[in-house]
Amino acid sequence: MPDSLLSVKNFRLGFTTGRQTLAAVDGISFAISAGETFALLGESGCGKSVTAQGIMRLLPSAGRILDGHVELDGEALLSLPEADMRRIRGGRMAMIFQEPATSLNPVLTVGRQISEVLERHRNLQGEAAIKRMLELLRQVGIADPERRLGEYPFQLSGGMKQRVMIAIALAGEPQLLIADEPTTALDVTVQAQILDLLAGLQAERGMGMLLITHDLGVVARMAHRIGVMYAGELVEVASREAFFTQPRHPYTQALFAALPEISRRGLKLTTIPGQVPTLSAMPAGCRFAERCTHVMAQCRSVSPDWRELGAGHFVRCHWHGEASDLVATGHAITDLNIEPSRPFLEMNDLKVHFPIRHGLFQRTVGYVRAVDGVSMAISAGRTLALVGESGCGKTTVGKALLQLIKPTAGSVKLSGNELVGMKPKRLRAVRRHMQMVFQDPFASLNPRMRVGEIIAEGMAALTLKADTNAQREAVFALLKQVGLPEEAVGRYPHEFSGGQRQRIAIARALAVQPELLICDEPTSALDVSVQAQILNLLKTLQEELGVAYLFITHNFAVVDYLAHDVAVMYLGRIVEQGRADEVLRSPQHPYTQALLSAVPVPRLEAHRSVIRLPGETPSPANPPPGCHFHPRCPQAMAVCQQHYPEGRSVSVSHTVNCHLIA
Repeated sequence: MPDSLLSVKNFRLGFTTGRQTLAAVDGISFAISAGETFALLGESGCGKSVTAQGIMRLLPSAGRILDGHVELDGEALLSLPEADMRRIRGGRMAMIFQEPATSLNPVLTVGRQISEVLERHRNLQGEAAIKRMLELLRQVGIADPERRLGEYPFQLSGGMKQRVMIAIALAGEPQLLIADEPTTALDVTVQAQILDLLAGLQAERGMGMLLITHDLGVVARMAHRIGVMYAGELVEVASREAFFTQPRHPYTQALFAALPEISRRGLKLTTIPGQVPTLSAMPAGCRFAERCTHVMAQCRSVSPDWRELGAGHFVRCHWHGEASDLVATGHAITDLNIEPSRPFLEMNDLKVHFPIRHGLFQRTVGYVRAVDGVSMAISAGRTLALVGESGCGKTTVGKALLQLIKPTAGSVKLSGNELVGMKPKRLRAVRRHMQMVFQDPFASLNPRMRVGEIIAEGMAALTLKADTNAQREAVFALLKQVGLPEEAVGRYPHEFSGGQRQRIAIARALAVQPELLICDEPTSALDVSVQAQILNLLKTLQEELGVAYLFITHNFAVVDYLAHDVAVMYLGRIVEQGRADEVLRSPQHPYTQALLSAVPVPRLEAHRSVIRLPGETPSPANPPPGCHFHPRCPQAMAVCQQHYPEGRSVSVSHTVNCHLIA
């Protein structure tokens, strides 16, 4: 492709271990034109992120570029001195990294980190730089940008950190944007804003984009062409239309079959058996052979060549079968519409207010109302999904339930026992019944402990498995449950991919056999095949053990598939809650309607009407009077500005806080 903005040919890179170099990316080739988006798909550990790091020449110390050519607008990148690469990085080519918590500098403010790019690549300083920084933060949907410029990354939610990363990447106005899971930590409304923003900038500037994602909905929305990657190789390349209508590689078909959808509710999701082969044990033939349902004898010994199926549609496979119908198969499991029993966990008028302090004596001048009067209940064996935009207080609710954050007011009862104000010694014992899977597995796992020690730590603390051998066997069983090999016990968290670290976090939470699991975006870092394993695992545990889940998420496909009940949160308050089918099929609150309209779907379809919310989410330090949603509500009335609406019943189990409901 002579007019390609980015050209990658026979690119090989690997990692040194001892005297050996193991190939992690083995001879991939693709090109991206100006104004085009090329999406890279594949499981965690397939080499997608490493490919991007290699193109940027940002490999870790053990990484080595082994062969190949990479050109940006005709300029060869692999032979450039590092000083010239610094000129290109951040300016002509920028990258949004997968884990913002580890990519942002913890000792620099948000403003300083954006200004570095503006100074170096746009020659902006002083008032002009501040003005541009505020514009960028508003573009990516951050409320109160003047205050955020002076804050540090630890003061931001996961979604806000991701938005800051996007603002930094866009600050240099790059020709090529490499986006590694750019919307993973974002809720659907902000995701829609970001995707619209990227698409708009792409059209305006002719910017090329390498999009690395596991979200097939985002691929359907953004990509012009798709490359499917497995074990360091591309196995299928197709246009958007061919990819979604006629996927031909068995691996691509398996990814589609693993998607959680309402049509698969009550069924176990199709999973891909086994795991991606390790770098030291790459098979001689087709690398997918051991996991493929269509495997033949030649697949195990001969690496397949590329075949062209149509214009721009290539597949690397010995099997000549047709496209799958993409329907999941599996065994039916517990009906999700079971009747709720007596609540296992109850919260009533829960409030968490954080003081805002200023001045020499740090006087309290106001409060951030992170959670402002939340009432919910979860019954044993049921899943309550808590959804809402980033920063609305979902994670704070989860931490307040565990008393990791002290509630300002309200009540939290577990099996009738009041947790607020409980003495620390008794509270520690009670926490065994409730565990949390945090959003960021990298930050929540101790980097100095081996995986086996991390999982066994809770057992030892609560003396569940005093015997060392029994403890070790339990750890092996948990690793198997979450799809990790036994040899993982002796490795450290940094040796795993993002998705594998999340599985370790889930295994740790399950180790003490909790009755309630608070899952804070537990599948946000996972590709669809691993997500299917985790969702099947959670369903099986719920069926066998009666475990209850508070599922904090922005992934509505997961909510549709997994949840019994749904609560929608906006600016610290619940605005709508009820059974999943009621809230998702017949949303009554304008905010819920906007959320659902913005969900990207993993299929080609006619243009859907997306409700675009004007303005930004207000700051919880200064919520609007009346209904908090009224400044952004397309149906706001005069009364909405004056009084916060009381809860109104649409049915026995469905309540809405909205003046529009009679």
